[in-house]
Amino acid sequence: MIVAQMLKSKPDVGVISVKPDAMVADAAKLLSKHRIGTVVVSADGTSLDGILSERDIVRELGKRGAGCLRDPVSALMTAKLVTCTLTHSALDVLEMMTDGRFRHLPVMDGENLVGLISIGDAVKGRLAQLAMEKESLEGMIMGH
Repeated sequence: MIVAQMLKSKPDVGVISVKPDAMVADAAKLLSKHRIGTVVVSADGTSLDGILSERDIVRELGKRGAGCLRDPVSALMTAKLVTCTLTHSALDVLEMMTDGRFRHLPVMDGENLVGLISIGDAVKGRLAQLAMEKESLEGMIMGH
């Protein structure tokens, strides 16, 4: 299964984003409200400036305490991003996530951000692909 297919199977909520100058506390509220693990950081709503995850926030809370919640998102976000395209496979995405030790991957179509894939989306896509391969192999063995 490829990323384009995985995005089509997700509910069409769009990508939740915040501006780089938003407070970390506001980003945390968005994460909680939408029950998501990551927000995209974008100054104009279409470009990709960074990504902020719940892990980033918790890591900083552990270091500095609640004062970090008043910081701008840009202070905690990951700015050097790994991205994927619509044509990457679920296996490609899982390998990128495993190698980079992250759970969310922005999906780009050229210069445009078109979605966000989570590790759960990639696992679900890979399992669907394996199920189809299993059915094909069983069909070949049974002579169908």
